Amino acid sequence: MSSRKVVLYIATSADGYIAKEDGDLGWLSAVEKPGEDYGYHEFVSTVDTVIMGRKTYDKVLSFGIEFPHKGRKCYVWSQSRTGSDDNVTYVNGPLASLIAELKSTEGKDIFIDGGAEVVNQLMKEDLIDRYIISVIPVFIGGGIRLYNEGRPQQQLSLVRSMAYTSGLVQTWYEPKAD
Repeated sequence: MSSRKVVLYIATSADGYIAKEDGDLGWLSAVEKPGEDYGYHEFVSTVDTVIMGRKTYDKVLSFGIEFPHKGRKCYVWSQSRTGSDDNVTYVNGPLASLIAELKSTEGKDIFIDGGAEVVNQLMKEDLIDRYIISVIPVFIGGGIRLYNEGRPQQQLSLVRSMAYTSGLVQTWYEPKAD
């Protein structure tokens, strides 16, 4: 069995949203600083596989830039799309099956790149091995929540915490062993 970890690396507002209702992410610019990527470059060097939801994928494509995960195996969880395109393979079945298949092979860690539906499905099934959550110091007042109701309680262990001069606070958690 491989030692690949499923890692959520995501930003959230201080009031728990990952996007405004219309998908707007402009509030993330509150912490933009030249030369500061909050460990992202280092993090993505540890992954070779990315899983994201269809809405997240569509949002990434709307930026009009080169697909940021070129060179990595990318899966998009979708209820409506099948097959693949130049960037990703669409998956429609249970995420637990995809995770089990990926973990049964050798490789680097697996990056969960959003969105909320994927995150919450994986949380319900206790399939996330590490949470890297960057809290942006802004209340956006509403939108797409990172955490939905209906998941089981889970104890976490703090692995690492960093506060940046921009006000961003990044915490790393792992599920506590029983």
